[in-house]
Amino acid sequence: MNEKQKKDAKEKFKQYQNVTLTPEDMEKAQIKADKLGDQMNNFKLLLEMVKDHWNGNFKINAASFTIIIGAIVYVISPLDAIPDMIPVLGWIDDVSILAFAMTKIQSVLNEYRVYKEKGNLK
Repeated sequence: MNEKQKKDAKEKFKQYQNVTLTPEDMEKAQIKADKLGDQMNNFKLLLEMVKDHWNGNFKINAASFTIIIGAIVYVISPLDAIPDMIPVLGWIDDVSILAFAMTKIQSVLNEYRVYKEKGNLK
């Protein structure tokens, strides 16, 4: 991804941070997860975190939640820096944004992983 595409992706990411996800959006996201290569499991983890947050099972601070929502919306949106219909290249920006989001919320991810491990021990 070149510098212009990175800039465009970050601008779109900022726009998407204020969007609300619907259950239908979450279904779209689950379907798109399989196309994210190395970031597939991270994306699915974000989806699980959102569901657990919505269900009141795991609390996510507002800043981290905004980053998570922005990343999910960016991935499911057809209007991103490199359109998804372009084979392979269309997913590079999605993977980049997802990787960026994961670095920004690393402490919350670690807390969530501990939460999930404790839940599996019951």
